[in-house]
Amino acid sequence: MSSSTPASSSTAWTADSAAAPHAPSVSPWRRTWRRFRAQPLGYWSLVIFVTLFAISMLGEVLANDRPLVVRYDGQYYFPIVKNYPETIFGGDFPARTNYLDPYIRQRLESKGNFAVYPPNRFHYDTIDYFAARPYPSAPSTTNWLGTDQFGRDVLSRLLYGFRLSVLMALALTVSGVALGVLTGAVQGFYGGRIDLIGQRFIEIWSSMPDLYLLIIFASIFEPALWLLFILLSMFGWLVLSDYVRAEFLRNRSLDYVKAARTMGLSNWQIMWRHVLPNSLTPVITFLPFRMSAAILSLTSLDFLGLGVPPPTPSLGELLQEGKNNLEAWWISLSAFAALVITLLLLTFMGDALRNALDTRTRGSAFGGGK
Repeated sequence: MSSSTPASSSTAWTADSAAAPHAPSVSPWRRTWRRFRAQPLGYWSLVIFVTLFAISMLGEVLANDRPLVVRYDGQYYFPIVKNYPETIFGGDFPARTNYLDPYIRQRLESKGNFAVYPPNRFHYDTIDYFAARPYPSAPSTTNWLGTDQFGRDVLSRLLYGFRLSVLMALALTVSGVALGVLTGAVQGFYGGRIDLIGQRFIEIWSSMPDLYLLIIFASIFEPALWLLFILLSMFGWLVLSDYVRAEFLRNRSLDYVKAARTMGLSNWQIMWRHVLPNSLTPVITFLPFRMSAAILSLTSLDFLGLGVPPPTPSLGELLQEGKNNLEAWWISLSAFAALVITLLLLTFMGDALRNALDTRTRGSAFGGGK
């Protein structure tokens, strides 16, 4: 009797365990996302940054000197997407309508007519010639963050300048990742003479004074965004290339690479299908820090007058205006706050992403990483 009891209990445990449902497997990227969400500072920094960027992408709808829609004399007009001469709205000249003109505004607000304006009625290059106060003017109900020395709305320039900085940073990050991964992968996977020549080239290239090159090119060519993008892209891939090279040097001698060789896969197939996916940790961790470095570089060049051409809005140009007009404290304070908040958000995101991808913290964060 006693000998049959363990057998029956063992049989019952086996049946219960077989009947119990297995937990669905979680992909590595989903586990990484869970670890990232478990860090509130980094997660909410991502939410705030994405929200601010989405708002800036709606700049033409939120900050513009043109109405979104106009109903005048029984017809509808959409100045947000089309220019209309002021003769349509009762003006005297066939020039583009200035919707800040008190006479035009009176005509649009007359009986039977209406106009729907953006929340901020100023574009980044709008100069209000009908303003009641001299420039630069302090924050008011009309200009929420005041105006600069030319009478342009600071809030609008911050909105468009933030969008330009983020878009430029994204473009520089994509180009830096592409060049860095390509050069680092080739050096690390093949090694030998290719690695030796590549390292000497990178050492020579990284020793070149990029700031002096920017000054030289700025004196030769007319300032433009494409020229600034090319010059900054020439040096933005060097740091990532070293990290990718180290990962490929480590992974190329592992067993799964040897197994792929025995299966007859080519070197490029092994690199992009097998080694690269296992070497993406430094690449992904690099992204927020690369964006913050790109924004800081663009801001510094704009502050020195070597960046985007006027009247293109930028954070560096606002900082320069604040330096030139110290009595207009709202200009430098607004630009400095926007720059600090942006860099802090990216830094918090980068730290959280690095911790989420760190294999040494996986067990403590999620019960042994199961």
